[in-house]
Amino acid sequence: VRVEESGGGSAQAGGSLRLSCSSSQYTHCMGWFRQAPGKAREGVASADVYGYTNYADSVKGRFTISRDSSKNVVYLQMNSLKPEDTAMYVCAQSETSACGIVLIANPTYRGQGTQVTVSS
Repeated sequence: VRVEESGGGSAQAGGSLRLSCSSSQYTHCMGWFRQAPGKAREGVASADVYGYTNYADSVKGRFTISRDSSKNVVYLQMNSLKPEDTAMYVCAQSETSACGIVLIANPTYRGQGTQVTVSS
């Protein structure tokens, strides 16, 4: 399975970035987790094939996940970025009938990740 992310980079606090991910494998659940040095892995957002979404409390109201299930593509629009959003963002998929950020943080498939750095 090939999972590929793009769109990471640097931004100022308050700015925006958009991440994209495409996969060669269809799964019911797709999303993103992030990993920062010295911190625990955190499920950020998930979306199932029906459009149900789930977000970490830390990003609610700022991040929006969207999905094109016909193309196995998922996006993460990140607005009002904060320095604490700095992390490696990894696209993830779970081969389960359920979906949520806990499942996305322990995925079946994952990409290599894309770095997001937010400066104050």
